[in-house]
Amino acid sequence: MIRINLLPFRAAKRKENIRRQVSIYVLAVIFLVIAIVYFALDLNSQLAAARSREDTLKQEVIKYAKISRKIQQLKQKTERTTAKLKVIKGLEKKKMGPFQLLSEIAWAVPTDKLWLSSLKEQGGILTLTGTAMDNNTVALFMTNLEKTSVIRSVDLKTTKLKTLKKQKLDVTDFALVCKTSFLKEKPKPKPKKSRKRKR
Repeated sequence: MIRINLLPFRAAKRKENIRRQVSIYVLAVIFLVIAIVYFALDLNSQLAAARSREDTLKQEVIKYAKISRKIQQLKQKTERTTAKLKVIKGLEKKKMGPFQLLSEIAWAVPTDKLWLSSLKEQGGILTLTGTAMDNNTVALFMTNLEKTSVIRSVDLKTTKLKTLKKQKLDVTDFALVCKTSFLKEKPKPKPKKSRKRKR
């Protein structure tokens, strides 16, 4: 009877199984490392893209902020122009004086330093109220008014300092009373001569 020793075969098979399992484990680890590196690179790429987009958005925000400031300035100028137009329309509707008076007042206003809020003319007396950047601007406006051909005299009625909180700016509200060339002053009565008593 022939006996065959199967122990070396089994040992070799066991070693082969161990090698196979180790190979599978190593391959799994390599695959896992590759997957982690791939996802890390992908996340870094997405993060870089997100940062680039953020920088672009910040630049756009700065750009739009400048445009917004310009729009705000234009709105303020439009409001000032609208206010002036309202005053002009009010004068036209109520027929408070000739066009020449309005034209010369507009000429006398220092550009971008003084804004009129109301004009009232009655019987040749013109009352102007508005806002100026400072007292010197009001004085300049009064001087310009006195140089016109339709205004005889200018008197300062009131001035008041005011702070614009939104713009963080100090301005001066004022009121002026002017005598125009349309004012018909009553002639002053002549003083009566005193009669000397005869002795």
